[in-house]
Amino acid sequence: MFTTLISARELQQLMASGAPLRVYDCSFELMKPDAGAEQYAQAHIPGSVYVHLDHHLSDKQGADSASGGRHPLPSRETFARRMASLGLSDGVQVVVLDRQGANYCGRLWWMLKWCGHEAVAVLDGGLAAWQAAGGAVDSGPSPTPEPGNFTLQPAAAPTASTRSIVQSLGRPTQTLIDARAGARFRGEVEPLDPVAGHIPGALNRPFAENIGPDGRFKPAAQLRAEFEQLLAGRDPASVVHHCGSGVSAIPNLLAMEVAGLGRTALYPGSWSEWCNTPDAPCAVG
Repeated sequence: MFTTLISARELQQLMASGAPLRVYDCSFELMKPDAGAEQYAQAHIPGSVYVHLDHHLSDKQGADSASGGRHPLPSRETFARRMASLGLSDGVQVVVLDRQGANYCGRLWWMLKWCGHEAVAVLDGGLAAWQAAGGAVDSGPSPTPEPGNFTLQPAAAPTASTRSIVQSLGRPTQTLIDARAGARFRGEVEPLDPVAGHIPGALNRPFAENIGPDGRFKPAAQLRAEFEQLLAGRDPASVVHHCGSGVSAIPNLLAMEVAGLGRTALYPGSWSEWCNTPDAPCAVG
């Protein structure tokens, strides 16, 4: 079972073995929501199914949503039904990929863990690594797979809420890591949310810092050293990851798991929920 990363070669071997497998392509562009589907149509791994951040991995804010912010989580029940409609069944190995440094496929990786499905891994290096390894590609629109029998299991991915973060601000039991670019973290620019800045006391590690020059995640030992330097003695188990809307924080969470530092928590609403919460403190600099 692959639970964090899978290489292109390993995926080729897995496909050749005939083992039950689902491959989901989550390519997306935040400012051009239709671009990911267009990228998929141009070239994709044969048999893979396209998954859209807005349509499949997010929900409109409402009574059924499981978080706030710009990309609210659907309820676990709603998400399980969606994944079944996309052909997923219990016990099947899932591989997810994108063309954006695991920024978007990480969301699906995490959401499946959140629903108790551990057999999910990110294709390290995405489609570029697949093609570099000689993998074949198809073109055309995403197929409509036969529905699967995916069912919910106990959540295997911890979450934090605005309330729980407020209650633990400034305490050693909580370490916040913000995955946004440095200028947004410091409050110098804010292109998407109404307030600039960050949650007081948060540390900053832009999610792209997990990826090496080859487009793959850095080696586990290097990731571990970098996170230990960032944490500066803080307990890795105390970490809560966030970003702008709960999406680009996932590469940091995945990198910590690859580094052997355990599975840490996600604040799904992230800055977009926090800065719209009355009386929630905000910091700059």
